[in-house]
Amino acid sequence: MNAAYHIPVMLNEAIDMLNIQPGGVYVDCTFGGGGHSTAILQKLNNEGRLFVFDQDADAFKNFKADARIVFIPENFRHLARFLKLHGVAQVNGVLADLGVSSYQFNEASRGFSIRFDGPLDMRMDSRNELTAEKVIATYSEQQLHQLFEKYGEVTNSKTLAKHIVQVRQHTHVSTIAQFKSAIANMVKGNPNKYFAQVFQALRIAVNDELGALTDLLKQLPDLLMPCGRAVIITFHSLEDRLVKNSFKGIVDEEENSPFGNSSFQPKFKLITKKPLVPSAAEMKLNARSRSAKLRVAEKI
Repeated sequence: MNAAYHIPVMLNEAIDMLNIQPGGVYVDCTFGGGGHSTAILQKLNNEGRLFVFDQDADAFKNFKADARIVFIPENFRHLARFLKLHGVAQVNGVLADLGVSSYQFNEASRGFSIRFDGPLDMRMDSRNELTAEKVIATYSEQQLHQLFEKYGEVTNSKTLAKHIVQVRQHTHVSTIAQFKSAIANMVKGNPNKYFAQVFQALRIAVNDELGALTDLLKQLPDLLMPCGRAVIITFHSLEDRLVKNSFKGIVDEEENSPFGNSSFQPKFKLITKKPLVPSAAEMKLNARSRSAKLRVAEKI
C-alpha cells in the first residue's frame, strides 16, 4: 500500500463488509494507492483472485505483481466487459472507493486542487480529450449553468455561467490561477468553499463521474454471485444518492410496480439500512474522510 499516494477510507469496515471468501473472486474498482486491494489479498488464499481497475496511469506505479491479481487500466464503467475478456462472468464481491485520491489533489500538474496553480486539466484518465480548460472555453452558458448547479450546488450558478462566457470572449483561461482570478468577483460566502464547489462541478463533468457510477450500478445485479456483495464508498451527496436509490430501487421494486406482481423476487437486500461513516478517530487522522459514506448490498 502506498499511503503517500492515498489513504484508504474506512478500510476495516469495507473489508469486513465484503465478507471475503478465501477462494473467491473480487474486484477493486478504484485501485489508487492499493490500500483496499492489499487488505483483500491478505484474506485470499492461493485460489482467490482479485481484479483491480484504475483509469489513472499514475496508479499503476503502486501495483506489485502477485499471481492472484490482475491490473486493468480502465474506467470501472467497463467492468463486466473486461472481466469477460479474462473469462470471468460473476464475482463474489465488488468494492468501489469513489472520488479523488490524495495524490491527485496534491499533484499541481493534475489541476484538481484549488491550493496550487497548474493547468486546468482535472482528467483522471489522461487519454481522454475533455479537460476543464475545454469545458470553460466551449460549453454553452446553459451547459455551464447546469453543471455548476447540479454537480457543485453553486449558489449563483446562472450568474457564474454568464460571467464565464463574457470573460472568455476576450481572455483564454488555461490555468487554475487565471480561472480563480477570472471568477473572483463571483464568489459568494467562504472563498475556499465556493471554489471547491466550482472545481467539484468541473471535475465531475470532465470525468463523467456520475455516468460512470450509473453504468457500474447497472452491472452489479448480473455480475455478482448469490451472496456476493457490493461495497461502495461515496464522498458527496450526488454519488450517495445514486447508490442509495440503486440499491433501494432493487430492493423496493415490488412496492414500486404498478402491477403489484407478487411473484417478483428482489435481486438484492440491503446490508446497511443507513450508510456507515468514518469514526471520529479516522476523521481526525484523515480530514478527507469526513464526507465519506459506505453502503452495502448483497445479491440474494
